[in-house]
Amino acid sequence: MENTLTKVIGSSWIVKKAKEEINNITDDLSSLSNAVEGKAKWVFNKLKGKPQRTLPELLRLYNLPPGLFPRNIKCYEFDESKGKLIVYMISACEVSFKDSSVVRYGARVKASLTRGKLDAIEGMKTKVVLVYVKVTSVAVESYKSDKVWFTAGLKRSRPKDAYEMPRDASGVEEF
Repeated sequence: MENTLTKVIGSSWIVKKAKEEINNITDDLSSLSNAVEGKAKWVFNKLKGKPQRTLPELLRLYNLPPGLFPRNIKCYEFDESKGKLIVYMISACEVSFKDSSVVRYGARVKASLTRGKLDAIEGMKTKVVLVYVKVTSVAVESYKSDKVWFTAGLKRSRPKDAYEMPRDASGVEEF
């Protein structure tokens, strides 16, 4: 009787563990499939000849000033379904704008892009008095607005026309 009970309990434990492993494998395959699908769409659009917009065009489409990033970026990636934007610079750099503001960019800037707003920014700083402060958000309140709101500790407005044209960046030693 004890041997029979051990066999029944033991086999149900094995079945339970096997089901857990199969579920884990299924989850892994599902996430792999989603990743492959996203990259396949990107490759398909490239092969199909669907041209990627320039970064200034993309920013303008989302109601942001086209000169928010330097002219001499390496490339960018934008996942429209998630709103994730990644901009790759040649190296850490900074741009002086015509309103005397200075923005410094890391080698990679990541952000969430929505209509009129660049949020959850990583890799961008602005000069406040003598110190560079991390920029967490850049926003334009409406299409007709003449101001760009930078959040770097405090929320401050700057003239939108200062960011209408992409400018060349100059390299910096450290971000």
